[in-house]
Amino acid sequence: MGIYLNPGNEEFKRIIKSNYIDKTGLISIINSKIGTKKNLICVSRPRRFGKSYAAQMLCAYYDSTCDSKDLFVNYQIAKQDKKLSNLNEFNVIYLDITSFISDLTSKGENINSVVNDIQDAVIKDVSAVVEVDLQESFTNILLKYVERSGKKIIFIIDEWDAIIREAKDNNEVQTAYLNLLRSLFKNGNFTSRAVAAAYMTGILPIKKDGTESAVSDFDEFTIINPGKFAEYTGFNADDIKTVCQQNETGITVDELKEWYDGYSFDGVNPIYNPYSVMQAIEMGRLESYWRKTTAAETLFTYINMDFKGLQEDIARLISGEQLHVDINNFNNDVETFNSKDDVLTLLIHLGYLAYDNDTQMVRIPNKEVRTEFDSLLKNESKSKLADLVKRSESLFQATLNLQGDVVAKVIDNIRCSEYAPTFYNNEQALRYVIKFAYICCVDTYQKVEELPSGKGVADVVYLPKRGSNLPAMVVELKWNKTGNAAIQQIKEKNYPAVLKGYVGDILLVGVNYDESVKEHACVIERLAK
Repeated sequence: MGIYLNPGNEEFKRIIKSNYIDKTGLISIINSKIGTKKNLICVSRPRRFGKSYAAQMLCAYYDSTCDSKDLFVNYQIAKQDKKLSNLNEFNVIYLDITSFISDLTSKGENINSVVNDIQDAVIKDVSAVVEVDLQESFTNILLKYVERSGKKIIFIIDEWDAIIREAKDNNEVQTAYLNLLRSLFKNGNFTSRAVAAAYMTGILPIKKDGTESAVSDFDEFTIINPGKFAEYTGFNADDIKTVCQQNETGITVDELKEWYDGYSFDGVNPIYNPYSVMQAIEMGRLESYWRKTTAAETLFTYINMDFKGLQEDIARLISGEQLHVDINNFNNDVETFNSKDDVLTLLIHLGYLAYDNDTQMVRIPNKEVRTEFDSLLKNESKSKLADLVKRSESLFQATLNLQGDVVAKVIDNIRCSEYAPTFYNNEQALRYVIKFAYICCVDTYQKVEELPSGKGVADVVYLPKRGSNLPAMVVELKWNKTGNAAIQQIKEKNYPAVLKGYVGDILLVGVNYDESVKEHACVIERLAK
């Protein structure tokens, strides 16, 4: 066994010795592709969504130099296919592209030689098994190895897009790498004679060459459209039940859902971040494990990009809204952006946003990811939205202090910023501004709009999240009336009735906008329990 050629099953043995959640059903999909015109597969998903586990599993299953029957006989693949078709029947070439980049970085070398390093590493493993002519091309060396061994190759390429991301400004290296992939998988003579299947996995879909995929013969299954791979993209509801049953941490399904759920694909709903779930179980603590990995790409770089409407959209997402995003023009890299939609599409692929294919809407998926947005927004040296957050915090403190005049002035300021709608002419426009005004409350409150209560519908109710000592807030909005009129309506319609079981104080917040003077007014009262 080599490092890159037929690496064996030792890594998968290590995986299943821990709290392994069975995803071996994925093998059935790959088996169905072998020997067909659909045998080239690229699966992209965010970091820490089990890509490397899947790659190691496939190495163990297909590698002809080891016996892996005992590793799979008790798992889902054996129930689906009692014969364990194709088990240990192929040569495997396994490439973790990030490892090649890391080796160069650790030696203080640049990335320019990475493509040659990949080829040299594989040839070294092949030459340890059969005699090779180093004057031959890379593909000819592999083809002769296949002919001598009598077994085709299954290529398993993990983090295929690492070069696209790490060499984002180096077109020469990117082109050389894409040409290498083309030589393996778009070469009719070599591909048909030597390749049984290819399974590439990474964060990004295959980079576009113009409007087409640069390696066009691959079937792509992305985080946006995972197809048959949807149930193997992360943990589903049954997996989470199994995790909780197998461990005695006291962490519940509902808690895992709040922190790590939020993704859904092609009818498979919910989907949880598997890495973070297992870290929470291992550590016995619910928190963000996202930033403790390399998954936390420099988010502020993307949310601070200078595209019209991007800052407003990010603020709307943080305030709990969903947005429509056009994903169709994304160039599948991390340096070519032509609009705010391209930036938001990248955030989908990085896992920062969850995308609904049916509605074409995005949202922040869960509490873990929201903490990443929150931490960056409050870093004044990094975030363009920090000023909005700062104003929101002062407004919220003034609300707690019953300082309606201060609240009104802050709302005036936000109204005159880029976060206000172009046409400020009704209560809906005022409601839009209020969402930004209280944006600092997203972590401590649950916001409910148009909540039926008493004898009517409350405009906006802020409910403190569990464990908070903050007061609830009932906000009523008026147009060309008065703040007192808003407070009076709250009382007459008995909006606080919806908070009947709430044991803390309740703030009544009445906000009015007077078109004649173009100013807001605010009246605040406290109902003590």
